[in-house]
Amino acid sequence: MNNRRFARTAGWLVLPCLVAAGLLAWYVTRQPVTPFAQEQAASVDPAQVSRGEYVARLSDCVACHSLPGKAPFAGGLEMATPLGAIHATNITPDRTHGIGTYSLADFDRAVRHGVAPGGRRLYPAMPYPSYAKLSDDDIRAMYAFFMQGVQPANEPNIPSDIPWPLNLRWPIALWNGLFAPTATYAAKPNQDALWNRGAYIVQGPGHCGSCHTPRGLAFNEKALDESGKPFLAGALLDGWYAPSLRQDPNTGLGRWSEAQIVQFLKTGRNAHAVVYGSMTEAFNNSTQFMADDDLAAIARYLKSLPGDPQRDGTPWQYVAADTRQDVPGAHTYATRCASCHGPDGKGQPEWMPPLAGATSALAKESASAINITLNGSQRVVAAGVPDAYRMPAFREQLSDAEIAQVLTYVRSAWGNHGEAVDAKAVGKLRGHTDPASSSPIILHMR
Repeated sequence: MNNRRFARTAGWLVLPCLVAAGLLAWYVTRQPVTPFAQEQAASVDPAQVSRGEYVARLSDCVACHSLPGKAPFAGGLEMATPLGAIHATNITPDRTHGIGTYSLADFDRAVRHGVAPGGRRLYPAMPYPSYAKLSDDDIRAMYAFFMQGVQPANEPNIPSDIPWPLNLRWPIALWNGLFAPTATYAAKPNQDALWNRGAYIVQGPGHCGSCHTPRGLAFNEKALDESGKPFLAGALLDGWYAPSLRQDPNTGLGRWSEAQIVQFLKTGRNAHAVVYGSMTEAFNNSTQFMADDDLAAIARYLKSLPGDPQRDGTPWQYVAADTRQDVPGAHTYATRCASCHGPDGKGQPEWMPPLAGATSALAKESASAINITLNGSQRVVAAGVPDAYRMPAFREQLSDAEIAQVLTYVRSAWGNHGEAVDAKAVGKLRGHTDPASSSPIILHMR
């Protein structure tokens, strides 16, 4: 009697488990809906290819899917993740290793939904949660460019280093269901065309939130548009602190005018800062190629994002530094830094950036200040001309303690109120980072 009751109970338990397993299998293997399922690629249209090249520049595809000295879009770039290293793939129209066999629908599913042909899920290092907002017309144009405007490259893809079972990709479908949007950008009727164009670029092809928005426990962006306060509020990523792009006066763009934002994106520098870290590659390969109208739209949108006084603290104001040389780090600053950044910390705008009021000296996170002091900066290339000035690497000249002292000095001088830097934090980044290459990383797309 007990055995029959147990069998009956087990049967009732097995049935819902089988149903749940079937639903899960259907969910993780289903193909995303695409408006291009029945659409055939149109004949070659030079204007469409040219437009697609511009959309690819907006999206900065070349920076992640290319390596200096190799064919554009042939892949190979190593990207560190909390689970292990992955490598960007070949997205040239090569039919063996690239995307040469992709239909327009295949291309759309991969770019906007992170699903390659055969149902293979792409890691969200590919910013498809942002690209989901790309318009249908921009997807068509990008497809035309990659199929007709890019030379095929017979370059095999490099497998990821993520170990089993962490390399199983079906759970990404569940992650997508929770965190990845599927709708294209919808214009806000209460905003003008310039604002909406800026919002579209920042949220969509520009995928600015991928670096500048803090991540949750599941490595998801905490907000994907201006409706969430964390959106573009600053984030720590790969040994750099991507600052707030909101109107925070200390760690964001609160002291920047729209014209200064445009200048920074167009030339790589303004009176407040010079591009460095990951932003150098974004500038070298993307933002400087954007149309002036689009840069103005980005600036308009970013200036509309309110800051958070509670997070950002008292607005920075310049204060003359203590000139005593017995202050820890002051002597190192005077002998190693002052010739470029000035004894007063005001730099030589727009060539040598000021450290007085610099985001890296006001942010709670000190990673950017440590990283660039250890490893120097990449060469900035504006309008095809490499910059003659770059931050040198001090990892061989200064100890962890000396770097910590000089950065603590900088972060407490001239009205700066960043926290002190610990020598252990310097040592940790020293062991996990490499000196910046003096060769400019700028890639021609065709």
